[in-house]
Amino acid sequence: MDQKIALVTGGGSGVGLAAATALAEIGFTLVLTGRRAEVVEAAAAGLPGEGHIGLAADVGDATAVEALFAEVERRFGRLDLLFNNAGRNGPAVDIDDLPVETWNDIVATNLTGSFLCARAAFGLMKRQSPMGGRIINNGSISAHVPRPLSLPYTATKHAITGMTRSLSLDGRAYDIACGQIDIGNAASEMTERMTQGVLQPDGTRRAEPRMDAGDVGKTVAYMAGLPLSTNVQFVTVMATKMPFIGRG
Repeated sequence: MDQKIALVTGGGSGVGLAAATALAEIGFTLVLTGRRAEVVEAAAAGLPGEGHIGLAADVGDATAVEALFAEVERRFGRLDLLFNNAGRNGPAVDIDDLPVETWNDIVATNLTGSFLCARAAFGLMKRQSPMGGRIINNGSISAHVPRPLSLPYTATKHAITGMTRSLSLDGRAYDIACGQIDIGNAASEMTERMTQGVLQPDGTRRAEPRMDAGDVGKTVAYMAGLPLSTNVQFVTVMATKMPFIGRG
């Protein structure tokens, strides 16, 4: 089939939109999803090429995710790529000051949301003809090492790595490839605070370099453009001078 369909969660802005733009530029038809219909619809309308759509969904809601993937299948009949990108951060507090409700909300978006979308994509990719597809999970530098006071975010991103490895193994029988992109300081609304100074392991606060989110998009497009016989298992793309190794 000539038409390749990609679904990007958290696709209305930031890294998600940058990835969607890069994917559209190499010929994918995009489905963008996020919580606000007006945001993802406007983002889809601004992508290069034609046929892109925006569909509102809360990835942490199982019923909403089922409806989302049912609509993708109804409209396009298949899915070639899922970029599991939706995620949120938490407050920079000690664990004993973190409300259980906040923990549950972060886990619901970052981990359960990725699971629900991967689950639905896996099922569709198994039954479609030709069978197969690719899932790319958004890990993070925090899938390797934490920032200070980031326990819930770090825990979910470490869990994403386990999900990536399991999906990569279990998908082999169905020509489903799964890889992970670990991103460090892509310029977006989420990382705007880094230009003002963020807490470092030694207790100081320092501004951190950021990189163009478009460079993340190009990396996702490279991964997505490979044949299913080839997989980028893990890739780290980051601002060159940001703290990473030992957070130094």
